Amino acid sequence: MKTAAEIQAIVDALARQHPDADTELRYGNAFELLVATILSAQATDAGVNRVTPALFAKYPDAKALAGAPVEDVEQLIHATGFFRQKTRAIVGMAAAIAERHGGEVPRTMDALVKLPGVGRKTANVVLGHALGVPGLPVDRHVLRVSNRLGIAKSDDPGRVEQQLTGALPPGSWTRASDTLILHGRRICRPEPLCGECAVADACDFRRRQRRPAGAAKGRGGAARTASRAPARKQSGSRRR
Repeated sequence: MKTAAEIQAIVDALARQHPDADTELRYGNAFELLVATILSAQATDAGVNRVTPALFAKYPDAKALAGAPVEDVEQLIHATGFFRQKTRAIVGMAAAIAERHGGEVPRTMDALVKLPGVGRKTANVVLGHALGVPGLPVDRHVLRVSNRLGIAKSDDPGRVEQQLTGALPPGSWTRASDTLILHGRRICRPEPLCGECAVADACDFRRRQRRPAGAAKGRGGAARTASRAPARKQSGSRRR
C-alpha cells in the first residue's frame, strides 16, 4: 500500500480533476439526508431525488414519518426498488429518532448505527455532509478505486475506511470520499477509462494492465522459480 504522503497526493490530484465532487443526493437537513441515503441502496441518486420531494413534503420530520401509514410510504418510494424493506427501515429509523433522540438526528457514529437501516456508510454520509463531523463513507466505488490505485488494500469497507482515515487528515475525509466516488462513476468504472485518469501513472491496476505478456516469467520470475525449486524437492511442500 502507498504511503500517507502518496495517498494524499493522489487524492489531491483527483480533487483537482473533480472539483465539483459532493453528494448528489438532495436534502435540506440531516434527517432528509439520512432518509435519502437509506433509499439510495441499490438505486441511483437521481432516482432517489425524484421521489424524496413528495415524501418530505408529506412527512417532513421524524415524528411525522414514524406515524406514516406503511402503504402510503411504500407508494411514495416504490420507484427506488426494494420499497417494502426500505419502508420498514425509514419508518423504523424515524420512530427510533423520535423516541430516543427527541426527533433530532444523533451526532455520533455509535448512536447512528443503532438506528434501523443505518450502517457505517450511511452514518458517515450524514455525519460528514449534514452534521459537520468528519466521516469517510466507503461504497462500492470507493472500494474499487482505492484498491486499484493502491491507496487501500482490502475488500472490507471497514478496513478500507480505517486505512484511508489513517492516511488523510479528518477535515478532508468527506471530500476524499466524494472525490473517489465521482472518479469511480466517471472514470474508474468497472471498465476503466484509464486514458482520462489524472493519476494513471501512479495506479497499481494500470501498471499491472500495461505489464508485457510473460513478464512474470522473465528474468526475475525465472530466478525466483529456480530459487524455490530445491526447497520443494527437499520438503515436498507446495506453495500457492
